[in-house]
Amino acid sequence: QLQLVESGGGLVQPGGSLRLSCAASGFTLDKYAIGWFRQAPGKEREGVSSIDKSGTIIRDADSVKGRFTISRDNAKNTVYLQMNNLKPEDTAVYYCAAGYGATFERTLYPFWGQGTQVTVSS
Repeated sequence: QLQLVESGGGLVQPGGSLRLSCAASGFTLDKYAIGWFRQAPGKEREGVSSIDKSGTIIRDADSVKGRFTISRDNAKNTVYLQMNNLKPEDTAVYYCAAGYGATFERTLYPFWGQGTQVTVSS
């Protein structure tokens, strides 16, 4: 069974940091690009950061540039999203997805995790 599981979410104060993990089971992530998306209440799901299967092409949304860093460890079959200097507007459910190309086009990601909640609040 192909599965992606996110972890590392939680409640953090503004300016704080979190590291999200996306672990795969039933398949190897090194064959796929990985995207991190987020969805806040009442808003569309949006792309945050993506990385191609080799780790050489990375795309970040303008809203997170300089604060979020995506990385992958294919040996551990895991992709990470390091989030620094978090802001209240980063509050959302964060999803990882496996697909084709370092893109924010959701239709190119056939595999999705269940999401992990990130709440930034004082």
